[in-house]
Amino acid sequence: MLVDEIRSVVKNKLESLDGVVALAEERGRIMPHLYTPGDDLSTLTLGPRYALALVLRDILKRNPSLRLGMVARGCQERALIELANWRQLSLDQVVVIGFPCSAELAAECRCALPYPTEIVAGERVEGVKDRVFEEFQAAKSREERLAFWQRQFAKCIKCYGCRTICPLCFCDRCAMEQETWATRGRLPVPFPAFHVIKAMHTAGMGKCVGCHACEDACPADIPLSLLYALLRQDLRNLFGYDAGLQRAGKPPVFKIAEEG
Repeated sequence: MLVDEIRSVVKNKLESLDGVVALAEERGRIMPHLYTPGDDLSTLTLGPRYALALVLRDILKRNPSLRLGMVARGCQERALIELANWRQLSLDQVVVIGFPCSAELAAECRCALPYPTEIVAGERVEGVKDRVFEEFQAAKSREERLAFWQRQFAKCIKCYGCRTICPLCFCDRCAMEQETWATRGRLPVPFPAFHVIKAMHTAGMGKCVGCHACEDACPADIPLSLLYALLRQDLRNLFGYDAGLQRAGKPPVFKIAEEG
């Protein structure tokens, strides 16, 4: 089994690492876990997808001398790369223990790269075209798009699930909690401020790595991954930037600031 192969690799990696961040299943619950040398690895599991990159970042912030591994899918590796580009961690301290997603999960996420740069176990599957993205662009005028997003955002219950699960939401203070933009006790939330802030602070600033975690977490089934895919395309066209795909890359907002 794939998980057994990963456990074996993690055991070997722990001979030279201070720890490995992965998911653990204990007493019917799955949660992030830092495995250290000598730990029982039988609890290590591979799913569900989780923002492990932020967990690893927080551990390194508190323990900057550590060198850690992380069990990672393709989107999780991209999150690590983008956190490094935003100077949230150093990739010199991180070893990716990569494995591919299944064909079923790749199709569910409409993922073009359902695997990390290098895999230690499992077989790569083909990427999937984002038909939802293609059909949206082909079928809707500007007016239709605005009406579409108004309907979608009217469903929002302001649970902050999309913010909490995002592997690139690392601000100490979140603008989406400021009274100016998110009035307490008001539903639906003001359009477009609340949702545009989230979109611009992630995809619009070159952070979104297309992991679909935000959409999976949304209890209102808002197609957030579609919105962020549209913004990622704009950044690609305007700046030639693909979040999570450029090691030592410079996010567009950094370039703009440097150029004045």
